[in-house]
Formats: sequence, C-alpha cells, structure tokens
Amino acid sequence: MLQQFGSGIWVHDGGSVTGAMGFHYPTRMAIVRLADGGMLVWSPTALSDALRAAVEALGPVQIIVAPNTLHHTFLGQWQAAFPRALIFGLPALQATRPDLRFDAELGAVPHQDWAVDLDQVLLPATSVMTELVFFHRPSGTVLFTDLLQNLPRDWYSGWRNVIARLDLMTEPEPAVPRKFRMAFGGKPGMRASIEQIIAWPAERVLMAHGTPVTADAPAFLQRAFAWLR
Repeated sequence: MLQQFGSGIWVHDGGSVTGAMGFHYPTRMAIVRLADGGMLVWSPTALSDALRAAVEALGPVQIIVAPNTLHHTFLGQWQAAFPRALIFGLPALQATRPDLRFDAELGAVPHQDWAVDLDQVLLPATSVMTELVFFHRPSGTVLFTDLLQNLPRDWYSGWRNVIARLDLMTEPEPAVPRKFRMAFGGKPGMRASIEQIIAWPAERVLMAHGTPVTADAPAFLQRAFAWLR
C-alpha cells in the first residue's frame, strides 16, 4: 500500500484519472514525516479505507498539500477524513474550488510547519497551470507534480498515443511535455527557478506521473531542463 522511498518519505501509487480529451494518467502521492512527528500528504490520490489505515499507522496527518493547480480531485475526500489537518493550496486553485476549506496559501517561501524538512520553488504562473516544486531534505528527493512526466510507450492507443509521443509524455526518461515548455519557456523567472531546483543536493526525483529517478539525479535534472538553456 505504502512504499518507503527514502528516509522519512513514503509513496502510494493510486488508480488512473481521466483528464481533458479523455487522456488518462496514473496517480501517485507522497507522505512526509515532519520533524515534529506529524505527516504531510503531498498530492493526495483517491482515499480508501486501507490507504487511510496505512497513513494513520505512520503518524497523525497534520498537513495536506495540493502542489499545483491541477491536482485537487481528491482533496475533499482527505479533508473529510482528516478534518483537523491544514489544507494548503495555491491561490489560483483556491479561487476555483470554493467548495473546499483552505487554511493557507502556498507561495515561494516554505511554511514554518515544514521549513525544517522541505524547501520549495514556486514556478512562474501560466494559463495552463501553476506548480510548486518541493525538495525533501532528509531523503534528497525533488518532488514534481506535472512538470515532469514519463508514461509507458503503450499507455495510450490510437490518436492519443500519437499526441502523447509528440508531446514527449512517453520518452525513455521523464521529460517536460512540449505543452509545458511552450507555457513556461518564455516566462520571466523560469530559468532562475529551474537553476534553484538543479542546485539542490538531489539524490532522487519523484513525480506524480512517471517512473521515479533513483540514480544520478543531478545529471538527470540537467538533461531534463537542457531545453531552457
């Protein structure tokens, strides 16, 4: 149910979700143990009784984070299950989900509740999405939500397979899809944001949609963002 990904961090691979034009995506969430023993849930997937029990066995859920403006489908389930947990989301997401109770906004500066354990970089806002990239210090893990993707070559069929290949969603290693390169590439501050991410002492790279990188993470990050230079 939960797999330990490194010191103080666990992952869970959930089911698929369907997005625009019928494209379906695998889902993945991460759970981080904070310095005070509480748990931070990153990009929550669909909640089942078994998953809830596994998470509660690690420690009390204190914080639930929606790290970009696209990953919010299951926030309501988690909020109902853990009403005392603080819910964090980007301002643009909060504006589109008035049905949810958000306790605080995500921004460029790490919140005091996780600043000891996590660093973060806020990417420039675009009309496609806004994303906050995290770095978990104890495990050396960089956490991307949608900016990096890596699906199997046969994940889609028919015309969706063609589009996914053209969009670089099914490359041999995780890559930034072309649609996001177009959205983010010309944004002021994007290159500086990526330079901050590359400067982290990364040992692993985790993403919501794709195979994690567990070796030579710094070299991988250089390759993944070479298109920006």
